[in-house]
Amino acid sequence: MLMYLAAAAPKPENPYGLMEALEQGGTIAWTVFLILCAMSVGTFYILFTKLIEQQKVINQGKKVRATFWRAASLKEASAKLDKNSAYKQIVDDGIKAQDEHGKLKDPVEAHDWLHGSLARSEAAINSSLNGGLAFLATVGSTSPFIGLFGTVIGIYRALIKIGAAGQASIDAVAGPVGEALIMTALGLAVAVPAVLAYNFLQRRNKSIAEQLNGFTVDLLAYLVSDGAVKPTVAAAPAAAAKPAAAPTKA
Repeated sequence: MLMYLAAAAPKPENPYGLMEALEQGGTIAWTVFLILCAMSVGTFYILFTKLIEQQKVINQGKKVRATFWRAASLKEASAKLDKNSAYKQIVDDGIKAQDEHGKLKDPVEAHDWLHGSLARSEAAINSSLNGGLAFLATVGSTSPFIGLFGTVIGIYRALIKIGAAGQASIDAVAGPVGEALIMTALGLAVAVPAVLAYNFLQRRNKSIAEQLNGFTVDLLAYLVSDGAVKPTVAAAPAAAAKPAAAPTKA
């Protein structure tokens, strides 16, 4: 009977949990907490949206390597690419630059003109891929200091309580010290994913930029040679031959 009553009795609430620490910390603690929460939400939003954007460009590159250079002309090859493809943007800009070169009144070398146009197009795509990474870098570098600010305030409140009580009792300082440690942990919990996401996305962007640059070089060679120079592509896999029909008995 006593065991049943002990199990049924409500457990004492924890006076040193997160919400209790924020309530004790007041406006400053809540402000630090909300800023760190906003940073964390922004970090994961940028991470997932950039992963989707990068994967689209990677898939577009696979399609270009498989089918693009098999087309009879650039316009035909461009028409087969996705409407919002990064590679289609480069091809269209190259075709447009080639058409505009003949309209220049002050002649410029075709190679220099096309190279500049393709470089601008490639830079615009890389700039779009790098969008949002500055936020991740900012979160990774500043969130520990924001958490440290909450830590300093918590320690300051603990010292005030010690001074008011005249002695350092656990009951007097447990709340403010717990609040300080929580703020430190929150700052690190926000900073670590942001730094990891920044490095991971930067590495993928570097790989994508190398693929775009290689395609741009091949496209420039194709344009300045009027199609005489283009990458060698493997032959398309031949369709499997159908098995011969079995002879019918007379």
